[in-house]
Amino acid sequence: MDLVPLIFYGVICALLGALLPQGMRTGARLGLGAAIGVAAAALLPIFRSALGV
Repeated sequence: MDLVPLIFYGVICALLGALLPQGMRTGARLGLGAAIGVAAAALLPIFRSALGV
């Protein structure tokens, strides 16, 4: 198993969970989470090449 994506997405999810206000509507949190997930997936190859992994 490749640990780089697991760690990368774990960090993204932890930050997302810590920074999103609990007062937001569920749909808004879901949409923002989906947008951040897509952005993270797009940026992962860049981070991997920068790390040389």
